[in-house]
Amino acid sequence: MSAAVQDASVDYLLHLADNAVVLGQRNSEWCGHGPIIEEDIAMANISLDLIGQARLLYQLAAQRIGGDATEDSLAYFRGDTEFRNYTLLELPHTGPLVGYAKTDMDYGTTIARNFLYSALMVLVWEALQQSPDAELAAIAAKSLKETRYHLRHSRDWLVRLGDGTDDSHARVQAALDHLMPYTQEFWTDGATEAAAVEAGVDVKTLRAQWDAMVDDALAEATLQRPSAVGYVTQGKNGLHSEHLGYLLTEMQSLARAHPGAQW
Repeated sequence: MSAAVQDASVDYLLHLADNAVVLGQRNSEWCGHGPIIEEDIAMANISLDLIGQARLLYQLAAQRIGGDATEDSLAYFRGDTEFRNYTLLELPHTGPLVGYAKTDMDYGTTIARNFLYSALMVLVWEALQQSPDAELAAIAAKSLKETRYHLRHSRDWLVRLGDGTDDSHARVQAALDHLMPYTQEFWTDGATEAAAVEAGVDVKTLRAQWDAMVDDALAEATLQRPSAVGYVTQGKNGLHSEHLGYLLTEMQSLARAHPGAQW
């Protein structure tokens, strides 16, 4: 494998890992704050699944980078412009607020985001199970089982909220209206797209399947599919919203305060 391809493959691993760790961190904010006890536990478990996926991917990336790279250095000692996650995943659990926006969290926003992302990742992991990269294929097989649960959980709640009370319907519709434009980033070209194709998945070819999954769920939930037209975010290219900096500050603070600490 040439150095250029090696670098590209590592970038794609980091993209997948950053997606998982950022959404895992964001969803973990519900721990102790879930709307009901079962959901508090369910969201914590989904967060652990995502962070577990991120660990496997960071470990593989560190192995290929070599030197003193570790899973911890990749997660805790890279700045926001070095992260390659979709912008959708770093947004607060609210509408279009600025700053940290940790108060007044809205579960409809969390559910809508988890649904839109897990619907994509079920398709991505299915394709990557057949990757010529055997180590990535093994991670994909494990991650697919977890992501199918994430999709089922978020879809069930999307339907429950959408076809529920007038208030729950309005709130989850507003969440979709806010979040849908961010999904444009799934289908745009980025620095890692060629590496993704080489790894075994051309994400743009998954769009029709993703659209069908989204449309089916929204129809059952009596929700309208909003337009995705608008500014196309570029988080996977390192251009993020202001929200990622706040998220990373909290996530990385302990490791940066005690670098090299052994627990």
